[in-house]
Amino acid sequence: MVQLLILFSIYTGVFLLGMFMMKSGLYALSGHRLKQWLLRFTNTPLQGFFTGTVVTALLQSSSAVMVITVGLVSTGYLTFRQSIGVVLGSNIGSTITTEMMTLDVGDSVIPMLFIGAALVFFGYYRLAYGIGMIVVGLASLFFAMGGFGQLAKPLSTFPIVDEWLQKTNLSPFSGILIGVILTAIIHSSAATIGIAMGFLNEHILTLPAGIAILLGANIGTCITGLLASIGSTYEARLTAYTHLWFNIIGVIIFYFFIDPLAFIASKLSNSPDVQLAHVSVLFNVICSLAALPFVRWIEAAILFFHGKRS
Repeated sequence: MVQLLILFSIYTGVFLLGMFMMKSGLYALSGHRLKQWLLRFTNTPLQGFFTGTVVTALLQSSSAVMVITVGLVSTGYLTFRQSIGVVLGSNIGSTITTEMMTLDVGDSVIPMLFIGAALVFFGYYRLAYGIGMIVVGLASLFFAMGGFGQLAKPLSTFPIVDEWLQKTNLSPFSGILIGVILTAIIHSSAATIGIAMGFLNEHILTLPAGIAILLGANIGTCITGLLASIGSTYEARLTAYTHLWFNIIGVIIFYFFIDPLAFIASKLSNSPDVQLAHVSVLFNVICSLAALPFVRWIEAAILFFHGKRS
């Protein structure tokens, strides 16, 4: 059991390292232009929405975008209202990562690592370094995803894990709670979803249970923005609260549609991990597009519930 947990921790660490390397590589290619885009193209909720989507897709991390956004609001470069559009867009941009995780690269992981490492260590230009970091990061993600799949069955034979799996399969609320806690601990909804995909592919978790974990991960990822807002200005805290409440309300609504979502996803693909990735897209796109026309109302509601500036 201890050996399996150590391996599981290693694969989780490799996954998070891969996410970090991809983010670093993309940032190396874009320089400070991502922050400039956030400042320049957020004058309206729609602009903020598209900018948040693109920047999150590039950084491969909604948490990173939230930290940047909270920082910009705290320094007065963005207003609270401008940040709402970015929050809505960042949720959609994060789904790119979950779709990428389902790609089947077969035995190409090792060549990807060598090619990426060569570009990182022997490239003399920022372009080569950035591409190399992205390639190594992707290879790390695929390696970790393979590891999650290999460990799924051995881990499921242990009573405590089997009990957790049975509860999750029977109770969507348990799955949501697990998704929240695990994501809050490792600060990556993508890693939580990746772990769920490993169990799904081995048919140990049902698709509705995987969807429940995914929904919980969307709440758990808000912890990073909340932590970043500690000690920040009033409006910066409101931005973090908006991200949290938006995801909580979305999860509450979709809790009652887990089975229909699973049915729709099963018609879109035969692969369990791809089905879960598609559900992530459906959930975030529907929630963000539905909320976009009501930015003024969202702003008013957050101000009402969290008090006005004294």
